[in-house]
Order: sequence, then structure tokens, then C-alpha cells
Amino acid sequence: MTTPILLVPGFWLGAWAWDEVAAELRGRGDEVYAHTPRGVDPADPERLSVTLAEQAMGIVEAIPAGRRAVLVAHSGAGVTGYLATDLAPGRFERVVYVDTAPAHEGFAVNPGLDPALREWELPQWSEFAASGASLDGLDDAALARFRARAISEPATIAAAPLRLSDRTARLAIPSTVICCSFSADYARQQRDSADRTMFDELNPVDADYADLPTGHWPMFSRPKELAELIHTLAHP
Repeated sequence: MTTPILLVPGFWLGAWAWDEVAAELRGRGDEVYAHTPRGVDPADPERLSVTLAEQAMGIVEAIPAGRRAVLVAHSGAGVTGYLATDLAPGRFERVVYVDTAPAHEGFAVNPGLDPALREWELPQWSEFAASGASLDGLDDAALARFRARAISEPATIAAAPLRLSDRTARLAIPSTVICCSFSADYARQQRDSADRTMFDELNPVDADYADLPTGHWPMFSRPKELAELIHTLAHP
């Protein structure tokens, strides 16, 4: 029996974002589950009140009962994906962070979000470019599909600071950062910097690195190559 692979997308995305990657993995014989995070299911009338802990538990509960999974967390899922490994470390065989990293205590994706807003709509493409979230590899059709299917992110997820336990079991889970819009060398430099960065938690976490140069959404820009990397990591 193979280890199941659980694919969790970043902000504004549902399970559909992994369609091409999932198909590639299944073609290689992998057992794959693509997950829509709690809070971005438009059919859920309570979605805008979901908490980080609830979204993280949704990830844990998406793993088949009694099994351990390889978790693949993209972008903003580096927050709740990492929290899931804190809540239930025994359910994870490995974690693959796609153009993201495990979030440190107190980290929030958008701490400056207007408190009057309940949700964060998909920004304009120019805002992504300005923030360093590269659009490389996405043509007009891919961008149009992304925007048409995007779901606003609950403010309770986007602006809330991450709170981790004092337990250390999560730190021993083998982890890999797939570096797309930043390089592995940059991630290591930021990890070791004296300044506070989004890579700080890579100091205690048992992590290695792999480069896949492209934009911030490799599931759209390089799905075959991303699937190949995930497959290889899931079968060490």
C-alpha cells in the first residue's frame, strides 16, 4: 500500500487547483487526495468564521482513517499545514512545502488586513508582482481561470497570528521546501539570518530543499515537473 499524498492549495484556491498535478501523480500509481481548505468552500454558509485551528484540523481529517500521509502545502497553506503537523504529528509521513515554509509562532499572512473586512478578495495581479509572488509561467488563460474560480479568503485565516504548542514532535517530520519564486540558496540565507523572516521555523524543522524555478503557482505553470518532484519525495 502506498502512502497517500494530500494536496492542500494556498489562498483563494480549492482542490481544483491541483487537477493537473493530481492526474500526473495518479498516472504514476500514487494515491492522491486534493483538499479544499475549510473557509474557501463557497457552499459553506459559515466559511467566513473558520479559525486557523479548524482549517488545520480539516487537513488532518482529510487523511484516510488510520493512515499517515505525505502533506503537500502550497503558499498560505504553510500556516495551517504546519499547524496540522503540530496538532497531529503522528498522521504525517513527510511534508512538502511548495514555494512556502512552515510558519513560525505569531506569523500571519496579512496582519495589516483592514479589521472591518471579513474576507480578503483575490488581489490584482500587479499587487502580487509587487509583493514578490511571481506570475512567471502563467499565460492569460491561466490567469483568467484562476480569477474566475478564486474564492475570497476569510479574514480569520488571512490575518490571524499562528499559535503553536510547546510540543516538538512536528519538528522531526521530514520536510522539503520546493523553491519556485525564490531559490533554495535564498531560503537557506533567510533561515540563517539574524532578522525575523518567514523562513525562521526552518531552523528547528528537519528540512531539505529543491529548486523548481517558475512562478508562485507551479501547479499551473509546471505541473508535470512539480508532480515528478512530489512523487520522488513521497517514495524516498
